[in-house]
Amino acid sequence: MHIQTLTIIIPVYNEVATIRQVLDAITQLNLTLPLQKEVLVIDDGSTDGTAPLVQNFLQKYTGDRIRTFRHEHNRGKGAAIRTGIREATGDFIIIQDADLEYDPEEINILLDPVLKGRADVVYGSRFQGGQAHRVLFYWHSVGNKFLTFLSNMFTDLNLTDMESGYKLFRREILQNITLRENGFGFEPEVTAKIARIPGIRMYEVGISYYGRTYEQGKKINWRDGFRAIWCIFKYGLFRR
Repeated sequence: MHIQTLTIIIPVYNEVATIRQVLDAITQLNLTLPLQKEVLVIDDGSTDGTAPLVQNFLQKYTGDRIRTFRHEHNRGKGAAIRTGIREATGDFIIIQDADLEYDPEEINILLDPVLKGRADVVYGSRFQGGQAHRVLFYWHSVGNKFLTFLSNMFTDLNLTDMESGYKLFRREILQNITLRENGFGFEPEVTAKIARIPGIRMYEVGISYYGRTYEQGKKINWRDGFRAIWCIFKYGLFRR
């Protein structure tokens, strides 16, 4: 009997304050049976002590299969995710941010539609469901909803949270498309390219969101918002 595997890609850049907690949460997570875990930590050129902390964790850990990769220079979240996609061997892939804004305990919520044979791709939505949400940054939420609205116009999807960091895919789907964005443009790019796959089955599930302030290390800013708009047009309107 083939035991299916979930590959958890963790892109990391200067997250020394939270990476140990994330690794603890991921390794202690009990997945819906009979799944097993493959964990890929992609250090995107961290300079704050993240890399030695991860290595220290691995020296003491003897459980799930964990592999680490390091970019010599910071290339961006999208580039780190591409490295993880290339190295993934699991049946499914999920992206887990290293900043604890998303709760690893909810990975099983995203897995549910896939394991039931209903979905090929599942997005976690911060804007639906009854889960906990930290109250922060009104204009960020307006911007996220605008980007989702704009993306939906070109993809003909009815997503509520295109920019969500929690996305789960069947591995072969991601490995069969060409992704180019190095930064946060990964989100609109992958959404546009996934939406064009004939017969693709996409679902959304409500998730909690424990947002950070900039003082706590939040990295995304207004420049990333303008890049996302460009990516929506680039991979939507100009895709041909």
